[in-house]
Amino acid sequence: METILKSILTCPNCNVSKEETMPTDACQFFHECASCGTVVKPLEGDCCVFCSYGSVQCPPIQESRSCCSK
Repeated sequence: METILKSILTCPNCNVSKEETMPTDACQFFHECASCGTVVKPLEGDCCVFCSYGSVQCPPIQESRSCCSK
């Protein structure tokens, strides 16, 4: 199965969604919303902002690999 590299992040503060490209070799711990400026971080138990707020989980999780914070 091919790894998906694009995910739609939805800001938990203003609910604006934007498609973003995920890094393949690292977790993204922070993301600044382009709409409201809120800096979001992963929810407890998630490795990155894509796993918490994205439409697709990060590449390491998709590939059943160990992720940075686990």
